[in-house]
Amino acid sequence: MKVVELYTDGACSGNPGPGGWAALLIYQGNTKEISGGEGETTNNRMELKAAIEGLKGLKFPCAVNLYTDSSYLCNAFNRGWLLKWLDNEWKTSNKSSVENRDLWEQLIELTKVHKVCFIKVKSHGDNAHNNRCDELARAAIKALPKEGK
Repeated sequence: MKVVELYTDGACSGNPGPGGWAALLIYQGNTKEISGGEGETTNNRMELKAAIEGLKGLKFPCAVNLYTDSSYLCNAFNRGWLLKWLDNEWKTSNKSSVENRDLWEQLIELTKVHKVCFIKVKSHGDNAHNNRCDELARAAIKALPKEGK
């Protein structure tokens, strides 16, 4: 199985507000950058969207080291939150509905295709790839059409 490094980040101008996401796919020294945005969203949705779009960018099943600064994303997989939500029919421990279920369901399906290891990195730290994703996500927000035009 081929090993791919995937760096992801999401950003939001206001929360909710205009948002952007970005992913860097790195394989054998080659890097592919992808990004996009949405007019009204949240930072958590953009973090999830970055991971989804990055994984969707792979053409065949891979072993993926997915680097993110999102505790929300990492903890859902690494601390078993998703399994608990599934067992509780998409309810949190306090019985409220899990937010962003539509995106979590997409991620679950993608992790059935790819073997994904979720790795937490420091936000706005010294990781050049994470910082590049942040730049791309913020640029995606600026590229969104302005309301009323």
